[in-house]
Amino acid sequence: MTTTPRTSSDPLNTLTLDQLRSRTSVKWREYAPDVLPVWVAEMDVVLAPGIVEAVSRALRDGDTGYDHGSRYAEAWASYAADRWGWDVDPARAMTVADVMNGIVCALGVLTEPGDVVVVSPPVYPPFYQFVPGAMRRTLDAPLTPDGRLDLADDGALARAFAEARSGGRAAVYLLANPHNPTGTAHTPDELERLCALADRHGVRIVSDEIHAPLSGRPGDGVPGFTSVLAVPGGERALALVSPSKAWNLAGLRAALLVAGKDAAADLARVPEHALDAVNHVGVIAQVAALETGREWLDEVLTSLDANRALLADLLAERLPRVRYRREHATYLAWLDCRDLGLGDDPASTFLERGRVAVNPGPSFGAGGAGHVRFNLGTSRAIITEAVDRMASAV
Repeated sequence: MTTTPRTSSDPLNTLTLDQLRSRTSVKWREYAPDVLPVWVAEMDVVLAPGIVEAVSRALRDGDTGYDHGSRYAEAWASYAADRWGWDVDPARAMTVADVMNGIVCALGVLTEPGDVVVVSPPVYPPFYQFVPGAMRRTLDAPLTPDGRLDLADDGALARAFAEARSGGRAAVYLLANPHNPTGTAHTPDELERLCALADRHGVRIVSDEIHAPLSGRPGDGVPGFTSVLAVPGGERALALVSPSKAWNLAGLRAALLVAGKDAAADLARVPEHALDAVNHVGVIAQVAALETGREWLDEVLTSLDANRALLADLLAERLPRVRYRREHATYLAWLDCRDLGLGDDPASTFLERGRVAVNPGPSFGAGGAGHVRFNLGTSRAIITEAVDRMASAV
């Protein structure tokens, strides 16, 4: 069977299921061949042609040495200015191995072992894995019932910040922006209020902004992405950015740790050995995505809009008791399955009875019980079959 992609202007509806099953990444190898995977954050796409050419050229030329220079930061600055009007100074950006390792670097200069890192669950599970691995403690400040940051003066964030700073210890708030798993884009007003609240309590903000390019295009009619560094009060924050999620480059990942204008000294304190793990070919891929892959990404975003509508229609028809709030800032869907009566972990039922793999809600922390995360970064045919299988499991 050939694996040559068909010509298509829709990268999400180009590859067949047989072609996808020939892949050897975790999405397609974690489960038995009869399981349909719509879980981990990999998209079922053909790569943007410019990325393929750039990486192929590097391999042909033997350009596989150690990374060097500021081209990655410059490419991000150009993209951010064009897409969001965000003025990024490349001199305040450092290349790191990936977003989570960059977060560990940031925690290393802002806190000491034993200090508290506040998170807002349900949230990206590696937050709960990497923070303890860095010898810091997580403290929950859950989202509100409608999935927003709890920014009230006596709300979850204010209480967590006060507790984290008790005894005068340093503390960090680890923000997911846009939020994973809900797909919510935090508004400029929310981010400005967050910065003010953190400043009142003496808490520093580190923002995971890896899903930013998926948040939509200017003129889409949806709230666009705003970096925490771009709002009043964000000058002391640090942010991690990368094209790796939007252009499906998890296996060629590299990220940038970007400092607000009053946090440059913190960036300078990141140990030089943090640069040792940077994948030079990964940087080449990320730069190619930013410089040559914008039209490709727009095609993906158009397809994702259609996939969200499709999922909503399929759930209304086949699983009407599943609640789905259609957010737009990732290719992930957060499904409330509590009314199905499948307990805290409905993902196990969908896997065992329906042979479809989704991410279990409890792994996202408080508020995750009874939920699953569904990956929309795939074809319409796979989404349809996945919902059919889930319905058959119920």
